[in-house]
Order: sequence, then C-alpha cells, then structure tokens
Amino acid sequence: MFLPLLQVANATGSQTLMSVVPFIAIIAIFYFFIIRPQNKKQKETQKMIDALKKGDKVVTIGGIHGVVTSTKEKTVILKVDDNVKIEVNRSAVAGVEKEAAPSKSEKKADDSKESSTEEASDSTKSE
Repeated sequence: MFLPLLQVANATGSQTLMSVVPFIAIIAIFYFFIIRPQNKKQKETQKMIDALKKGDKVVTIGGIHGVVTSTKEKTVILKVDDNVKIEVNRSAVAGVEKEAAPSKSEKKADDSKESSTEEASDSTKSE
C-alpha cells in the first residue's frame, strides 16, 4: 500500500532536482564570467585611484590628459597646460599613463649612439 506512494514521491523529487540543476548552472556561469571579473576590475580601479600621487600622468574619463599637481580627499588637481589647472573628482580618473616605450626611430638612434660609443672605447683600448 505505501510502496507505490514512495515510488511516486521518489520520482517527483528527482524531477524537481533535475529541473533546478540548469538554473544553478546558469547562476554559476554568470558568477564566474560576469560578476567575478567585474568585481576584480572594480577593486583594481579603486586601488589605482587611491594610489594617485603628485607627478602621475593621468587620463580622465572625458579624455583629458594631465599631470597630478596635488591631491585632496575626493578630488585631484591636474595640470593640463602651462598655466591651466583643473580640479576633477578622483572617480573621473580613467587611468594612469605608463611611460611610453620608445618608438622604432628612437631605438635606432639609441642603438647607433651605443655602437659609436663602443667603437670609440674599443679604439682607445687598442691604442
């Protein structure tokens, strides 16, 4: 008498579990591909904003390039040109510019200077 009821309950329990598994998988996919990377990027941006200091070359979200001349709690003052300074929110700073790598022509000029210096030192050694 109770055996058929147990079998029915067992079948509906597994069906419920199988219908929930895709939702759990979708939530896991969203977490690992959308939420987690966004949180990581947000933490890196906040770390960069907190580390702003005098002399950093920065770009704002509006595309303004400048050098930080002073920092305040919520704002920074950027020197945009010789006599032009602007105050922007720290959150408006999109990134800190890294030192630009020398272009190919600058590398060739540096290489030729180094080789001519090496040749000059070699000629003085041989004399």
